[in-house]
Amino acid sequence: MAAKGNFELLCLENPLLDIQGVGDEKLLEKYGLKANDAILAEPKHMGLYEDLLQNHNAKLIAGGAAQNTARGAQYILPPDSTVYIGCIGKDKYGEMLKEICAKEGVRTEYRYDEEAPTGRCGVVITGHNRSLCTDLAAANLYKLDHLKQPEIWKLVENAKFYYVGGYHLTVCVPAIKALAEEAASKDKPFILNLSAPFIPQFFKDPLDEVLPYVDILIANEAEAAAFAATHDINSTDIKEIAKTVAKLPKKNSKRPRTVVFTQGTDPTIAAVAQENLEVNITEVPVHPISVDQINDTNGAGDAFAGGFLAGIVQGKDLRTAIDMGQWLAKLSIQELGPSYPFPKQTYTPSS
Repeated sequence: MAAKGNFELLCLENPLLDIQGVGDEKLLEKYGLKANDAILAEPKHMGLYEDLLQNHNAKLIAGGAAQNTARGAQYILPPDSTVYIGCIGKDKYGEMLKEICAKEGVRTEYRYDEEAPTGRCGVVITGHNRSLCTDLAAANLYKLDHLKQPEIWKLVENAKFYYVGGYHLTVCVPAIKALAEEAASKDKPFILNLSAPFIPQFFKDPLDEVLPYVDILIANEAEAAAFAATHDINSTDIKEIAKTVAKLPKKNSKRPRTVVFTQGTDPTIAAVAQENLEVNITEVPVHPISVDQINDTNGAGDAFAGGFLAGIVQGKDLRTAIDMGQWLAKLSIQELGPSYPFPKQTYTPSS
C-alpha cells in the first residue's frame, strides 16, 4: 500500500461535476437541447443544472475525462494510490466533487478560482439518448503557480507515474510541460491521452510541444485518424499510424514510446518502438459483452485508460494492462455514466 502522501499516480486535467437526470422532450425544449448531442453551455442553459438537481433526481459523478480515469485506476489500485489536480470554483458544486472523489479514494488537490464557478456537465437522459450540456467555467482556468506550490509540487516529486488528459492542452500547457520535464528528468513514465479528435486538429502546436515527452500515448481510432491527418501520416491503417507515432522523436531515450489505440469492439492495438526503430505490434481483443448488458457507453474510453493505468502502475506487462483496461471499460458501460460498480469487483483476465 502506498504511504500517505506518496501517491503513485498523479493525474491532471479539467474537472467537471456531471449532473445526470432522466428527462423528457419537454425538458429538452425548455433549454433548447437535442436528444443525442453534446454542446457547450450558453446563458440560456445555466438553469439546467439546478433544475436537474431539484426536479429530476440527478445522479452526481466526478467527471471530466481524466478524473473519470483517476477514479477508474483507484478502483483497482490500493488505497491512497491516486491524486488528481485541476481547477474548480468556491461553490457547492466544487464541494460535491471533492466529496465524491474522497468516497472513491481519489485525493484531490484543486486550485480554487475566486470568480468562476465549478465546471458542470448537465446530462439529460431520454430513453437511450443523452444530451450533454457543459459549462467549463473554472475547469478552463488552471494555472502553473498552483502546481508549483511547495505542498503540491511535493506530490509531483513523490509520484511515480504522470497522466494528462488531452483536454488540458486547451487550458495550461506550462503545467503539462512542468510534469513532462519532471518525468523525463527522473525517468518516470509520462502518459498522455489524446481525448478527442479536435485536439490534434485544432491544438496541434501545443500537442507537438508536449509529444516528445510522451512515453505512452492513448487514443481511440477517431483520434488516431485525426492525428494522422494533421501530421502527414499517409495511411488510414491503424497499425501503421501507431508504428509511425511510436517512432517519433522522444526526450527520454531510456523509455521506448508505447502507443495504444482502442477501436471500440475491435482489438486494441499497441505499438512499442525498439532501439533500432523497429516496432513491435500487440493486438488485444476486447472483453465480450452482450448488447442487452450495455447501459451507457459514455466514458468507456476513460474507464479503459483507468484500468490500463492501474496495470502499468502495478508493473503488469503491456498485454495484461490493456486487458485490465478492457475489463474496466466493460464494467463501466453496464453502469449509468462513467461509473464503476460497487461493491468493487476484482479483475479477471479475459479467457
